[in-house]
Amino acid sequence: MRKGPSWFNVTSLVLGFSFLYLPIVLLVIYSFNESKLVTVWGGFSTKWYGEMLRNQQLLDAAWVTIRVAFASATIATVLGTLAALVLARSGRFSGRTLFSGMIYAPLVMPEVILGLSLLLLFVAIDQARGFWTIIIAHTTFAMCYVAIVVQSRLAGFDRSVEEAALDLGCPPVKTFFAITLPIILPGVIAGWMLAFTLSLDDLVIASFTTGPGATTLPMRIYSQVRLGVTPEINAVCTLLVAFVTVGVIATSIVTKRQEVQRQRDMRRAEAQA
Repeated sequence: MRKGPSWFNVTSLVLGFSFLYLPIVLLVIYSFNESKLVTVWGGFSTKWYGEMLRNQQLLDAAWVTIRVAFASATIATVLGTLAALVLARSGRFSGRTLFSGMIYAPLVMPEVILGLSLLLLFVAIDQARGFWTIIIAHTTFAMCYVAIVVQSRLAGFDRSVEEAALDLGCPPVKTFFAITLPIILPGVIAGWMLAFTLSLDDLVIASFTTGPGATTLPMRIYSQVRLGVTPEINAVCTLLVAFVTVGVIATSIVTKRQEVQRQRDMRRAEAQA
């Protein structure tokens, strides 16, 4: 039998990655373009990063986006983890199908419909739109992603460890924080990162639920791009890509170390037993 990847697999892989990442690479390259015309290379320069730092509107939008993403990801992680625990541990109960459907509905629901429904809700309850309405909206659709990630982590969970702690007199709440949470923590962190990235990237839902003084960075970029792409936009997008990349790599390293440490602890416990 032939070993190694075939030319077809290699070609498909190269074309696939090129389709995904070549536009991002070009964006990063042209963020260092000397020329104001983004399609004409005028030499290497970092002046547009300086122009970006002097653009107060972009800086304000970036600060709003980071605060919204952090708050909504944290709330969505707490609620999504609790929902995953219910789905993974409660077995069959009355209303489980409805509960599961409500959790997973934002995954398949168009963003326009979700944003419009939230807008109508805020209007109906006479809630002024702004910073907190965006957080509520982002929490609503990000929570389901966290629930899926954490639930997959709980699927292979060995409950005998929890049962042993409970048999030794450990209270259920303390058992969760001392035993369960450290084991599922890689999934919780991954869910938080996914929720943070989704909030950071959202444009449609934020457009429906925003208000005065709560313009996010994607909204600001979209409003400027309609008048033409400028090198400042390329610089902002490059920093955003770098920020997300560093966050993903750091999370992957931390998660990997925690998994290795957990496996060492389990082997040590088995050896002592």
